[in-house]
This record gives sequence, structure tokens and C-alpha cells, in this order.
Amino acid sequence: MIVRWGLDALAGACGAAGVSDAIVVASARWDGLELRPGRGDRWREVPSDRIEEVVAHAAGADGVLAVGGGSAIDLGKAVSAALAVPLVSVPTTYSGAEWTSYFGVRSPERLMRGGGAGARPTVIVYEPELTLALPRETTVGTALNALAHCAEALYAQGHNPEADEHALTGASLISEWLPRVVGLPRDLEGRTRLLRGACHAGSALAGSMLALAHAMAQAVGGRYGLPHGTVNGICLPPVLRFNAAYAPSAMRRFGEAIGADDPALRVEELARLGDADRLRDLGVPERDLPEIAAAAAERGGNRANPHPATPAEIEQLLRQVW
Repeated sequence: MIVRWGLDALAGACGAAGVSDAIVVASARWDGLELRPGRGDRWREVPSDRIEEVVAHAAGADGVLAVGGGSAIDLGKAVSAALAVPLVSVPTTYSGAEWTSYFGVRSPERLMRGGGAGARPTVIVYEPELTLALPRETTVGTALNALAHCAEALYAQGHNPEADEHALTGASLISEWLPRVVGLPRDLEGRTRLLRGACHAGSALAGSMLALAHAMAQAVGGRYGLPHGTVNGICLPPVLRFNAAYAPSAMRRFGEAIGADDPALRVEELARLGDADRLRDLGVPERDLPEIAAAAAERGGNRANPHPATPAEIEQLLRQVW
């Protein structure tokens, strides 16, 4: 992966990856952003489930340049996979989508419409200035998603020493700088440190992958079109308590990284910096919890958990945060 900092490094990074004529995938809010080597035309419907149309629109491009959060980058990954061309990402949130080859596809109403794998993430260019105007809800939600990547990288079944180091560094940065960014949202140093934490979290994710908290968040968010990061921030604390019996060393290391004897309690404190910290706040019906739990139990993240949870166990975890 080619990772650079500063938008002025974009052209050089693309050149190093052999990308000279990329289709740009970015919402209309980025129309004023000069992007090279963008080919001049853009796909602005983000998120989108019109994958075949996007692919046809991109015919002849030698790469995909995705600018935005997880929805824009996931759409870029879908096009990258279909055309078998490199993906260049300029993330404007802390979601970490830029690090992986798999993706979800959502409708403009944010309802899940499928997904896939096979994207070719090749270049990431981080520009902290693009995060200065992020709303508080998006800031907290996507940062908590990154923090979940850090926690899960330490105990998912594929965890390894290299990913662990990125996870611990990312967790420390996110825990320290997220409250400061919420207090001073346009402080460039704070935004830069938080984005560096998300970068480490993404690298940990790529090296180790996901576990139970993400399985639950995906089952909830995909069903109701809810922000993935916000739901992760809600689901992570009960899962940390659940996993304490099965991965005590990972829980200890994660707690040390975020400066907390009780890591679940610290994550709850961070989640409260956003606009929602209970599933009912997001409109999730209590009657649906058994079906959500059954769906989460079947996801790969649960199978990669130190102790794969049963549907009944997951339902109890969901009820704790409903």
C-alpha cells in the first residue's frame, strides 16, 4: 500500500501506482476540490447501488479515485473490483474503508443492497484539512469504528504482532485525541492526530480483520440504514465485557492503550460524545433483536471472535445496549 500525507502528494502517489486517468467517485460537496489525475468526470451519487451504471461510466479509466467516507470508498471499491483497476482513496472520515478489498453496497437511502470483494486498494492519501468540517456525529461515529478495528485486531482469529502494534498505537491516539477534537473541531493538530490514529487502525484491520462487535453492527446497520460507526460504538462495550473471559491478555493491552482499567467503560464514555449511545436512540425496534442476533451470529466476524457467540448470547448483548 502506498500511503501519503497531504493532498499535494496525490499526483505523485498515483504516478507511482501507474494511475493517470482515474474516474472520480465523490459526492457533490467535493466538486470544488481539484483532483489530479482525475479524468474530469465524476460519479456523484454516493452512496449508490447502481454499480453497473458506474462501471459503464468508468469505461477506459485506469483507476478509481474515491474521495469521502466509507460509502464513497466502498462504491469506489466496487468499481475497482469490476474493472480490475487500482483504487486510490482520499478518506474524509475515520472509517478505515480505504484499507480493505471487501465492500458493502448501499442504496441512496443507505439500506444494504449487497456487497463483494476483489477491490485493489493501492494508494491512500490522507489530508487532515478535509476533516475539519466533519459534524460531531460523524466524527465520533467513524472514530469509534476505527477504535473497534483496534480492539478487534488484538483478539480476532488472524491477529498477529505487526497488526497488534498498529492496533495499540491507533487506540492510544484515538482515545487521547477524540475528546479534544470534539471540543475544538477545527483544530488542525487534533484532527491530524486523530486521522493518524485511524490510519493505524486501518492498517490493523487489514492485517487482522474483524470480530463480534462488527458482526453485530453490520447486522443492525445494514437492516435499518444506520451509520456503521455509530452502531459500532454502541456494540463494542458489551462485546469487550463478553470477550474478557476469552481474551484477557488482549483486553489488558487494549485497556492500557486507551488509558483505562475498564476499557468497556472508556469506550462508553467516548461514545457519549456523539448523539446516540443506545440502539433505541437510533430507532431499532426491541422486537427485532432476536432476528438481528441470529443474523449477526452467522457473520464472519462472529466466527473469528475468540469465542463465537450463540444467537441467544448476542441477543443478550444487544439488550444490554438497547
